[in-house]
Amino acid sequence: QVRFVQSGGGPVQPGGSLRLSCTVSGINFRICDMAWYRQAPGKQRELVAGITSSGKTDYAEAVKGRFTISRDNAWMRTTLQMNNLNADDTAVYYCKIDNRRDSWGQGTPVTVSS
Repeated sequence: QVRFVQSGGGPVQPGGSLRLSCTVSGINFRICDMAWYRQAPGKQRELVAGITSSGKTDYAEAVKGRFTISRDNAWMRTTLQMNNLNADDTAVYYCKIDNRRDSWGQGTPVTVSS
């Protein structure tokens, strides 16, 4: 059984930073393409960043230059470093195994507000 443990969300002021982590168990993490998605209130869930099993990354235009996705295969973890946050980044953030059907983390809220 695949399990996710997400951590690191919470409230932050505009311009601040947060680091989200997602630890996965029950699967060979090394072959997983990982991604972070987010869903803001009243909006559809959208891709934020992805990292393939080989380490190739891609980002949504809205977060390029501000967010960094990484992975640590030894710890079976993917991390999303978010800098220079703004109100538009307010959402629930989900990690996902992108090459596995319906494999989502539980979500962690991020609220950017002064």
